[in-house]
Amino acid sequence: MKKNIVPLLGIAFVVAIITTILFYTLFIGKTKTDGEKTIVVATHDIAPGTQLKATDLKVIPWGAPSMPRGAYSKVSDLVGQKVFEGTSDGEPIFAAKLASNAGMTKTGIVIEPGMRAVSVHVTDSTGVMELLRPGNKVDAQVVATRNGNYPDSELRTVVTELTVILVNPLNETSTQTHILAPVVTLLATPAEADVLALGDSAGRVRLTLRNPLDDDRSQRTSVILTNLMKGTGLAAPPTTPVPVVPKAK
Repeated sequence: MKKNIVPLLGIAFVVAIITTILFYTLFIGKTKTDGEKTIVVATHDIAPGTQLKATDLKVIPWGAPSMPRGAYSKVSDLVGQKVFEGTSDGEPIFAAKLASNAGMTKTGIVIEPGMRAVSVHVTDSTGVMELLRPGNKVDAQVVATRNGNYPDSELRTVVTELTVILVNPLNETSTQTHILAPVVTLLATPAEADVLALGDSAGRVRLTLRNPLDDDRSQRTSVILTNLMKGTGLAAPPTTPVPVVPKAK
């Protein structure tokens, strides 16, 4: 009986060792595979404007415990995307380099194709400046003095329903008017941006805060100081009116 048990014990011992080795090999191998991080990098220098293909990308192991912000771990997530910033061979591809994210400002507002961000020096609007926040809607007024004659000063609302992107209440020197004025960055169409740039360089820009639900964009009439003081109020539209640029829908 004892002679029969010894071979059986030997076989059981061998099987136990083999099973243990297989278990640890499979378990530890799977743990390493599951815990290994990868990051997508460029396989060569990539020029700005390139639409990414699978051959432009590869994954490499990433040994750090956490991934960099905006990095990708799968090539498939980037195929078909366009980069607006050049990338060197072996450099990771980050979300901030993709054209789809290029219009995102620090405030979270996206500058859509066909729109512009324009900064203007804002004068005589101290109270409104305290109220302005990114996302607010404002109208832009321009005050100009004809031929240096103060009584002939004229005010006109030139652009309406602009979106505020950034408010910089710190005083900055205006090279055009040599005065200290805070700066507000606005989202505008190209035509609106041109009107605002001209108003900022040739006159004084004021902002009026509007109700966010108010979408009235009717053309406004100029106000001239001499007429106002005579009690006639609003002046007749000038011969060459400053256009109120229609908002693209």
